[in-house]
Amino acid sequence: MYVLRTRDLEAAIDDVVASYDGPEEINSLDTAALPNKRAVIEAYGHLKPAIYMGFFSQRSLDRDNLRYAVSEHLYPAYETLVQQIGRALVYEERFHGRSQRPGFAEEVVLGLMRRLPELRRILNADVVAAFEGDPAAKSIEEIVFSYPAVEAITAYRIAHELYVAGVPIVPRIISEYAHSQTGVDIHPGAVIGPRFFLDHGTGVVIGETSVIGTNVKIYQGVTLGALSTRRTDLRDPKSTKRHPTLEDDVTIYAGATILGGDTVIGKGSVIGGNVWLTHSVPPGSKIFGRARE
Repeated sequence: MYVLRTRDLEAAIDDVVASYDGPEEINSLDTAALPNKRAVIEAYGHLKPAIYMGFFSQRSLDRDNLRYAVSEHLYPAYETLVQQIGRALVYEERFHGRSQRPGFAEEVVLGLMRRLPELRRILNADVVAAFEGDPAAKSIEEIVFSYPAVEAITAYRIAHELYVAGVPIVPRIISEYAHSQTGVDIHPGAVIGPRFFLDHGTGVVIGETSVIGTNVKIYQGVTLGALSTRRTDLRDPKSTKRHPTLEDDVTIYAGATILGGDTVIGKGSVIGGNVWLTHSVPPGSKIFGRARE
């Protein structure tokens, strides 16, 4: 039989509350002013249908009602993002002393909206690359509806626009939401060209300062990472190149690990499965097994 032991529960609650008086970094109560994670994800949930409207609409669409359908998503996305970016900016100024000009949030979100046609063209190229690169895919529709890599890349391309604009926190919320949904971890700071295809995608990690060219294909479990460093060892962690560069037409097979900001994989190279690589290779290279230093 269930018995509510009120006295014991109240004592446990007192202990939890008292623990907030300690020196631990997670004890700050001012984080309540941070962006609301759920609201940011809801805003992303409005942006995605605007990109793939024919795949997400719950009504029949044609050119006569398309504008209305798009506006149903972009108005709430605009309002929510402006509010949440505003919260992020207040927190950033209060605790890190970094401020932005008045109207910054509105400008950034409008800039993102104006970029959506170009993002749609880039994402279409990503989807087509997936269809062309995966014989198991039966249609473009199957890829958009069911491939987790499309979700991950879509979230990345939206988050990247906000990251480049200087928005704090919000881009990471979007990218980490996609990470939790897909198993693909793409930092919004990475620079990724069009026709990017993640085959399967599960376990892929792409670090903040990675640069990826056009028509690159990466299989599951690949890491584009940094050689082990501490924040205190870097003069400016954000501007220091810590992650590798993949030039155009590179293929990286499953489980490969490529590390270091000075590492460049030359155009047209193929890196085999489970290769560990910490140095550059020239264009047209084929690296299998353990790479020679």
